[in-house]
Amino acid sequence: MQNNSPAPDQTARSTALQAWIRALEYTRVAPDTRPAMLAARLDALADTYADRPALSGEAEHFSYRELAARSNRYARWTIAHGLGKGDVVCLLMPNRPDYVAIWLGVTRTGCAVALINTNMVAEALLHSIQAAGATHLIVGSALLSAVAAVADRLPPGLRVWIHGAPAPSPWSRIEPEIATLSTERLNAAECREPAAADRALLIYTSGTTGLPKAANVTHGRVLEWSLWFAGMMDVQSTDRLYNCLPMYHSTGGIVAIGAMLVRGGSVVIRQRFSANRFWDDVADSECTIFQYIGELCRYLTLTPPHARERQHRLRLACGNGLQGDVWNDFQPRFAIPRILEFYAATEGIVSLYNCEGKPGAIGRIPPFLAHRFPVALIKCDPETSTPLRDAAGLCIACGVDEAGEAIGQLPQASDVSARRFDGYTDRAASERKMLRNVFVEGDRWFRTGDLMRKDAAGFFYFVDRIGDTFRWRGENVSTTQVAEVLRTCPGVTDAIVYGVTVPGNEGRAGMAAITTDHRFDFTELSAHLAAHLPAYAHPLFVRRGASLDVTGTFKLTKGKFAQQGYADSTDPVWFNDRGGNRFVACDASLVQEIGDGRRRL
Repeated sequence: MQNNSPAPDQTARSTALQAWIRALEYTRVAPDTRPAMLAARLDALADTYADRPALSGEAEHFSYRELAARSNRYARWTIAHGLGKGDVVCLLMPNRPDYVAIWLGVTRTGCAVALINTNMVAEALLHSIQAAGATHLIVGSALLSAVAAVADRLPPGLRVWIHGAPAPSPWSRIEPEIATLSTERLNAAECREPAAADRALLIYTSGTTGLPKAANVTHGRVLEWSLWFAGMMDVQSTDRLYNCLPMYHSTGGIVAIGAMLVRGGSVVIRQRFSANRFWDDVADSECTIFQYIGELCRYLTLTPPHARERQHRLRLACGNGLQGDVWNDFQPRFAIPRILEFYAATEGIVSLYNCEGKPGAIGRIPPFLAHRFPVALIKCDPETSTPLRDAAGLCIACGVDEAGEAIGQLPQASDVSARRFDGYTDRAASERKMLRNVFVEGDRWFRTGDLMRKDAAGFFYFVDRIGDTFRWRGENVSTTQVAEVLRTCPGVTDAIVYGVTVPGNEGRAGMAAITTDHRFDFTELSAHLAAHLPAYAHPLFVRRGASLDVTGTFKLTKGKFAQQGYADSTDPVWFNDRGGNRFVACDASLVQEIGDGRRRL
């Protein structure tokens, strides 16, 4: 019998083409269609899907009708406090369905919501609130202690609202007030509908230096992300997406949520990822899609076989950061029919999608869309991260498989239909992300800060972060911020921070090289780090020497130290043993344990 089924590469190309066409069709009319924001579409979605599940948490569940009603209450809470366009409310809360109801409702009236990283403490938390220019802060009761610790330094006039279980506090609880407000649909007399270009959210992203930057995200972009990914994933009303990613990030908080809501699907929300309960949870909830970051997939491949790891309904895993070696283990072991890997920056205009399922690649731009998604790789100085230029003063494009910084072309001011860089609340930071006179005089491009390479077939591959940032545990870590905290620790006389590779782990682990005096104590260092930095930013390794032997910019020492890593250091190294919350000497046996995965990181 003749086999007429298409070859695997034909099937992949056909699937990819269909995904691109759907995404283009879904977003074609989005900027010019009313309502131009996701929040205002909830009423129509509630009419269509009524009592079908929209968001399911561990102790809280909303149908489409209930989600619309709940968000209407938060919209009226905003109106009752005189908030509107130009105002900002900060939201600091663990994952739960009401998180979505809050930002959908508050943004409905033109007010923006700043989604604060739940790991932020001390200076980073204060900075996040101040950068937003917020007048109100809604904080989950589980995170109240972080806010209480900086209460005397909060911006004057900031009103704090507690969400969740009652706790001794001078601040008001928000739920009693919300319960008194109407669930009915908002009318035009109550508030003016924001435009697509108006700011909806602030999402924080770590740049190459300093504290987190607040990126502006417009209503148009929220809706575009939602519709685009609904098309890419071919979302149906019967789909259920498993989401255990932080909802203060764009992937877990916007893409995973919005893509399902616009097509009538539902989202299963968990506060955090658990490798032990993952397959039971996915199977029991009958999820068909899993939103991932690469390290979660690696964790799953390292776990012992689970009785239900292939007894699920997953048809798709969608996310970013899935390296080729993990991909090749993950997909066949767990019987995942399709993987959609993508690359995107919250604040940027560079987006890549691997619709063909090519292991290790972060995406490819189809030739027929190259004009719409102009992306290039340029050569940079490895020490300074400065783009290299030719004799004419223009940037130099990379060749095939040559690593360079990924940049995306910014539209001309007259092109109102193109995707734009909406920038940060910090104008100087926005300016630093733009590169001018790149390939022709007068052009402008957005700098991603990421090194990539592109093969002969046009597939892009992530290589590394550039500058003074590395990625660990799904978060960007600013080496400048960590070094500043280290230098304020008693007994630390100087410090530099860099990322090092650890076998079997995604991204780079933090490592610090420090010099100390007689006051230094590792126990005090542990306490100091806990008080001033989120856990993912704590250096995993500390190199202690008599001198850093640095240049004025630290670049030479960083490069040399990073190459030596934790295993070949010429100075003694200590390991941050998180299981025991202490630093221990990183001797040869410990290096071996870390290398073969026996020591918990």
